[in-house]
Amino acid sequence: MEFREQFRPAVMLLVLLTLLTGLAYPLGFTGLAQLLFPAQANGSLITQQDRVVGSTLIGQPFDDPRYFWGRLSATAPSAYNAAASSGSNLGPLSDALLDAVKARRDALRAEDPTNHAPVPVDLVTASASGLDPHISPAAAQYQAPRVARVRGMPVVAVRALIDQYTAGRQFGILGEPRVRVLELNRALDGQARR
Repeated sequence: MEFREQFRPAVMLLVLLTLLTGLAYPLGFTGLAQLLFPAQANGSLITQQDRVVGSTLIGQPFDDPRYFWGRLSATAPSAYNAAASSGSNLGPLSDALLDAVKARRDALRAEDPTNHAPVPVDLVTASASGLDPHISPAAAQYQAPRVARVRGMPVVAVRALIDQYTAGRQFGILGEPRVRVLELNRALDGQARR
């Protein structure tokens, strides 16, 4: 008899909490996010002529020498796969990691053989998510001579664009300055169309 007395309230409580936490709460906060922060709630998408070209949150592959290259991606089965955010899980003593770093360094050197500056670490390693859309200002400055040479632009103009697309620390104290790679590359294409 005791089981029957407890069964009905337990099932009712399960149904009520399922509706509350599984339906009402997510729908309420989704609606609130759409109302207060529509761009962020929809993925912080970047559009060009009514076509989505990327997101401010997810890196993209750039390997054309005319563009700034972002951080490496370790996502599987393909690079910059937003559905499979992950790092490589390779430790600092891993031969595979060392080989990947050397290959990326060699690719950077091959595209700009006159650049003898040290290669910034974020150009030869992947971030923990494998989707980082930013590079450090040092990584952008390292690539500026190559991009300027290939595009036939003055290095000063390319460096000015880097400064324009560099975001500072959040609230002036959190994080590090970072360059928004996709937006910088789109600005370069905009300069080329002029």
